[in-house]
Amino acid sequence: MSELSALSEHPGRPARRRAASRARFALTAALGLLPALAVVPQARAAEPVAGGERAAAFTAAAAEYHVPLQVLLGVSYLESRWDTHGGSPSTDAGYGPMHLTDARGALAGLPHHSDGAEDARGKEDAPLLTAGRPAPAPGEIPARLQTLDQAARLTGAGAEQLKSDPAANIRGGAALLAAHQAALGEAASADPGAWYGAVARYSGADEEATARQFADEVFQVIAEGQARQTDAGGGAVTLAAARVAPRVGQLVRLHLRHTVDGADCPRDLGCEWIPAPYQQLSDAPGDYGNHDLSDRPFNQKIDYIVIHDTETLYEPTLRLVQDPTYVSWHYTVRSADGHIANHVNPKDAAWHAGNWYVNAKSVGIEHEGFLAQGGQWYTEAMYRNSAKLVRYLAVKYGVPLDRAHIVGHDDIPGTTTGNIPGMHQDPGPYWDWSHYFDLMGHPFKGFGDAAKASLVTIAPDYDSNTEPYYCGATPADLCPAHGSASVTLRTEPRDDAPPVTDIGIRPTPGDWSVYNHAARVSSGQQYAVADRSGDWTAIWYLGQKGWFRNPSGKPAALAAYGLTVVAKAGRTSVPVYGRAYPEASAYPAGINPQAISPLPYQLLPGQRYSFGGAVHGEYYFSNTFDRASHTVVRGANVYYQVQFGQRFMFVNADDVQLVPSWAPVPTAG
Repeated sequence: MSELSALSEHPGRPARRRAASRARFALTAALGLLPALAVVPQARAAEPVAGGERAAAFTAAAAEYHVPLQVLLGVSYLESRWDTHGGSPSTDAGYGPMHLTDARGALAGLPHHSDGAEDARGKEDAPLLTAGRPAPAPGEIPARLQTLDQAARLTGAGAEQLKSDPAANIRGGAALLAAHQAALGEAASADPGAWYGAVARYSGADEEATARQFADEVFQVIAEGQARQTDAGGGAVTLAAARVAPRVGQLVRLHLRHTVDGADCPRDLGCEWIPAPYQQLSDAPGDYGNHDLSDRPFNQKIDYIVIHDTETLYEPTLRLVQDPTYVSWHYTVRSADGHIANHVNPKDAAWHAGNWYVNAKSVGIEHEGFLAQGGQWYTEAMYRNSAKLVRYLAVKYGVPLDRAHIVGHDDIPGTTTGNIPGMHQDPGPYWDWSHYFDLMGHPFKGFGDAAKASLVTIAPDYDSNTEPYYCGATPADLCPAHGSASVTLRTEPRDDAPPVTDIGIRPTPGDWSVYNHAARVSSGQQYAVADRSGDWTAIWYLGQKGWFRNPSGKPAALAAYGLTVVAKAGRTSVPVYGRAYPEASAYPAGINPQAISPLPYQLLPGQRYSFGGAVHGEYYFSNTFDRASHTVVRGANVYYQVQFGQRFMFVNADDVQLVPSWAPVPTAG
């Protein structure tokens, strides 16, 4: 999600407030994609690159607290990839390379489906009420979200120093690991494998499978080795590959609980089954919650996996998804350790995306994150486990691993013109799509000369792409400088030109609010080139040219090739839709045809847009608690998915034609 949100009613439901969402390939084949943990008896020394301040800080902290350097580097890599993020908190208030958490007093006010703007179910025949739903009290902050206090006690450093000083932060993490080792009754061994239990405890997980998964992932990092240039001038850090024999038997001494079986998930991720309720709420047939039973992929193909963030803590998120009057999603991923809870079976349709066509054909994954105005990065543990889950689901359900089908909530189109302004913006510009797809084994690649390509894949360098977003109410409230996966489009090829407009949101130029997706494109999305001028490239975007800086020495896009969609010769304009619904004649008696509502945009002659696939018009009728009446309506209409703006959209195949990206746009002559 990005906000746990809104309100919906079903036909015949009593007029009361309902919180609504602002939100076979074999199993073994999917599991076979996951890397195995390499374990052999001997360990080799890991030496950071000499001269780097960050590397020196790790070396010093490891020596001071008698923690093996490989262990300290492996844990830090899994939390932050050794970065400081400029002292900014992660989405669950973790600071610095060791992700020391300080959540007290920083909780967001509302989960992202509770602000009353978007109806997460996205059905016109289930009307939305206008009132929002307050977030439940989060209760006591879990220990995993308040580790900075313990690090301060162990090291004597102040809280602000631990947040902002990388060396102090690394010392704090080393001190925590040493304390966990001592609490297990273990000596401060030089053997990295003897620290398995301490690493598992560092995760903060309260269930055995997740603690094991976290520790295994740390030792996998050690086995593979890693090297990267760290942020804020920290220099290069290298963890040399070292095969060790982790003492996994230490895990039982942590006395962690066992998760409930039943999740549709890779076995080694230790996912937990925490079901969302399918429950009748009154005698009215349509008064039920909080998702719809289905039989996917047999009755409908799953085409999309939608990435959300919660804008609230993990524990309140679980309480919300177990509320039958609220909305639903399929999975929640916890930040600090990457733990995954499964709430709705992927065969059923959850209410999460604000667009019923997408809900009926998607799986929704929430990621814990609650600092809506400041939280700017996601832990490596979250990225890795989420990527494994998505890869597993994509293989099992046949979802293409590309940005036309692995999408953010901010990529989902509004269903009608009136719904466009309320659509959500999560996970937003700070979600690192390039890194995410690298972890899934499908990196974004260029094909040919980007300076001549007629189709491009957006791919800025995340770390150096620091767009001037503001996080508060005014442009004076700048977000801390941070890497971004998004690129802002301008009306002209110059740095002082205003952003392009989105007439569905506002007729005037937009701004650089972190929540303004009107003039934004994201890594992995593909667009047709409209023009070039020096270091600038223009793409077709919402019926207009959008310019972005794309110099050859530091490109923000890669050359691509593929099919594009253009208006048929003789068409003066082509309507664009937010859903691919069947024609009225396809509906059987007793089911009211859904409106095929064009959005306010037009695909005009001479323009072209990236082709994301062809689908027949489809509508899942499911307005009663009794599933016997549920019906998939399929029509003869064929739609093409196009990357029309930040959000994908649809055009009727009868109005357009497919043209290779390297071929000229056909003309009437």
